Amino acid sequence: MEASRARRGLRQDCYVYCISLILLLSPLVGGIQGQSTDANYLIGVGSYDMTGPAADVNLMGYANPEQNAAGIHMRLRARSFIVADPVLSSNRVLFVNLDACMGAQSVTLRTLSRLKSRYGGLYNEQNVVISGTHTHSGPGGYLQYVLYIVTSLGFVRQSFNAIVDGIEQSVIQAHENLRPGHILINEGELLMANINRSPSAYLNNPPEERAKYSYDVDKTMVLAKFVDQEWGEVGAFSWFAVHGTSMNRTNTLISGDNKGAAARFMEDWYREKYGEFSALAETEMLDFAPPGMRPEGLYLERRYKSSDFLKSSGGKRSTKMSSIMHRVRSPMKDSLKPPFVAAFCQSNVGDTTPNIQGAFCLDTGLACDFNHSTCNGKNEQCVGRGPAYPDDHFASTKIIAERQFKRAADLFESAKEQVVGKIQYKQTYVDFSNVVVKLPDGQVVKTCPAAIGFSFAAGTTDGPGAFSFKQGDNQGNLFWRLVGGFLKSPSKEQIECQKPKPILIDTGDMIAPYAWAPSILPISILKVGQFVILGVPAEFTTMSGRRLRDAVKSTLIEQSDGEMGDDLQVVIAGLANGYSQYVATFEEYQIQRYEGASTLFGPHTLSAYIQEFTKLATALVKNRDISPGPQPPDLVDKQLEFLPGVVLDSTPSGVTFGDLKQDVPANASYKIGEVVEVVFYTGCPRNDLLTEGTYGLVERLDSSSGKWIASYDDDDWSTRFSWYRLRTMSPGSFAKISWEIPENVQAGIYRIRHFGAYKHLFGSVKHFTGTSSSFVVSGV
Repeated sequence: MEASRARRGLRQDCYVYCISLILLLSPLVGGIQGQSTDANYLIGVGSYDMTGPAADVNLMGYANPEQNAAGIHMRLRARSFIVADPVLSSNRVLFVNLDACMGAQSVTLRTLSRLKSRYGGLYNEQNVVISGTHTHSGPGGYLQYVLYIVTSLGFVRQSFNAIVDGIEQSVIQAHENLRPGHILINEGELLMANINRSPSAYLNNPPEERAKYSYDVDKTMVLAKFVDQEWGEVGAFSWFAVHGTSMNRTNTLISGDNKGAAARFMEDWYREKYGEFSALAETEMLDFAPPGMRPEGLYLERRYKSSDFLKSSGGKRSTKMSSIMHRVRSPMKDSLKPPFVAAFCQSNVGDTTPNIQGAFCLDTGLACDFNHSTCNGKNEQCVGRGPAYPDDHFASTKIIAERQFKRAADLFESAKEQVVGKIQYKQTYVDFSNVVVKLPDGQVVKTCPAAIGFSFAAGTTDGPGAFSFKQGDNQGNLFWRLVGGFLKSPSKEQIECQKPKPILIDTGDMIAPYAWAPSILPISILKVGQFVILGVPAEFTTMSGRRLRDAVKSTLIEQSDGEMGDDLQVVIAGLANGYSQYVATFEEYQIQRYEGASTLFGPHTLSAYIQEFTKLATALVKNRDISPGPQPPDLVDKQLEFLPGVVLDSTPSGVTFGDLKQDVPANASYKIGEVVEVVFYTGCPRNDLLTEGTYGLVERLDSSSGKWIASYDDDDWSTRFSWYRLRTMSPGSFAKISWEIPENVQAGIYRIRHFGAYKHLFGSVKHFTGTSSSFVVSGV
C-alpha cells in the first residue's frame, strides 16, 4: 500500500513539474499559438459527505437538551479548495468549509494528524483553515471542552469521526484534482438576507464609526471563482455573514440550514445550466467496504475514484455491508472532471440573524423590548420571525438560502477580477486568557480567563433561553450567583477583570474532568494574491469584524510600503480551527447582550485579536518567522462519553425490516406541490451512517428501458427522512420518507425506497431495503 501511495505521489510530482515548466514557457508559446496565459496557480476542489449520526445525538447550537437528531432534511458536507504555486507546489493553502455549527480544535488537530500521515508536512497548522457554516442543525458532541458538550451527554465519537473523515476525503479529492487554473473574485451587496439581532448593543459603538456604514450588519457577499484551465469552472466559495438559525430550536432533522441549502441549490443550478452531469443512472447495489471504514459507517464507491479505493484495499469486498450508490448527482461517465463545488462560508456572524422580520412576542404579537428582547420582562416569549412567517421555518430557510444562492450565481457569472500574486500564510497560537494589550491611547490592559455572563443563559431571539435570565443584564441575581458559585466561585481579580459582565460560570478556571473552555486558540492568515482570508476561532460581531478587517488591511498595505494596493480583498472566516464563542467590541461589551456576555476573555478581547493579527500580518509581509505560541491541548483521548450505543433493533412479530407500515394508496396519483409519504419498519440510523449514500430514494420508471432511475435522495430539498421510535428507549422504530413533488418534476411512474441497517442483540449490523408501491406523478 505504501509503495502504491509512493508511486501515486511520484506521478503527481512529475505531473506538477511538467505543468510548472509549461506555465513558465506559456508566455512564449501563447504568443505563437494564441493560448491563454490565465492559469497562474494550481487549483483543486473537493466535497464529501460528513452528515454523521441522524438519531439520538443532540443538535449543536441552541443548547436545547430536547433537540435530538431524528432524521435528515439535507446532508452535511465538507467542501475544500487548495491553491498552490505552479513552480513551488509545496507553497500552498487549504481552506475547508464545513456544514457544521463551528470548527473545533479537536477536529483540526486530528485532521492535521491524518493529513500529515498521508502527505507529510504539505498541509499543516500554518496553511490550513477549517471553518464552520454555523448551522444549528448538525450533530453535536465533537468539541473537546465541557461547556460545549453538556447537552450532547459528553463526547460523541461517531459525530467526531464523521466530520474528520469527511474533511479528509474532501481534501483528498481537492489534492488529487490539483491542476492549472486561475481564480476570479467578485463582490456585491445582498439585501433582505440578514439583520442585527442586538441593535441596542450595536448602537453603543461610536456614532462617527457607525456613520461610515449604511447598515448595522455587513451586506457584502464576496465570492471566489475557481477556473480550471482545461475543465472550466470547478468551484465557487462565497463569504456572507448570517446566522445558521433559519431552522429553529424545535427542528430535529439534520440540516445545513440556509448556507447548506444555498450550496445544494447552486451546485444543482450549475449541473442543470452547464450540463455537467449525465442522465440519471440506474440504481445499483454495492456490497463492499473500501479502506478506512469505521465500525459505524461505510465509504461508498463514488464517482471516478472507485478504482483507487479498490486498489488500495487489495480489491477485497465485504459481503456484510451494502448500500445504495449515490447516483443522483453522478458525473458523466467519460469525463474526469469532478462535480462542481459551491460553498457558502461564514464570516463575522456574531450579531446577525436570518429572521429578518424582527423579534416579536409569541403571546401578544407585539415587538419585543428593544434593550432586553423580553416580553413582560421574560425572554422565553421573544422570538425572531423568518421571511416566510407565519409559514414554517423550512420555508424561511429556503428563502434565505435562495437569496444567497442567486446573489452568488450573479457574482459567479460576472466575476472578472483575476487574483494575481504570491501565496503566503501565517498562523500562531495565542493564550487569550492572558494577553497584555497596548491600546491606541497608550493604556495597557489585559484579557481575562474565560467566563460567561448572565445574559448568555438568556439566549437570543433566534433561540431564547429559560428561567429568569434576560439580555442586557449587567447585574445578575443572588440565586444564580449561588448556583454558579457552586460550580466555581470566581476570584476578586476575575470579577474585576470581566466587568461589567456579571459572571454566571467561571469556565476558564474549571478543569474537572477536563477544561470547560479553551484559552489557547489559533489565528491564521491565508493570502493568495490580493485575496486574504482571516481565520478566527470565534463569532465576531459586525463591528468587531469591520475593525479587524480594516486593521489587517491597513497593516498589509503599510508594511509592504504600498506594494499591496487598496485592491486587497479581506474576508473573515469565522468559527475557524477552534471555537471560543463571541467577540464583541468594547462598547458592545458594556451593554451585555448575549454576544457581550459570551465574549469569554473580557472587554478587551477584540483589542487582543487586533493586536495579535497585526503582528501576524506584519510577519507575513516582512517574511519573518513568528513564534508558534503555546501548544493547545488535545483532549480527545480524555473525553467522557455517556450516550449509549445501539443495543438492538426489533420489529413486531410477522414483520421484517424494510416492510411498509404505511404505503401509498392503491392507484395513487399526485400533482406538483403534493406530498407523498410512506413509512417503513427500520433500524436506528446510528447502525450505519450511509456516508455518500442515502436513507431515502425516489425513483422514476424509465419507460424505454423498464429500469428504475434514481431521481431524488435524502440530500434533496424536496425529500425528508424522519426517524422515530414506538416509544422512548423502544428497540422498534420507523422511517418516514416524505417527498414534496417539485415544480420541475418529470411526469411518470415513481416509487420510494428506504435503505437502512439493524442490529440484533449481541449481533452484527445487517442491511436491508424497503420499497413502496408505485404511483403516478402527473406533473401538473
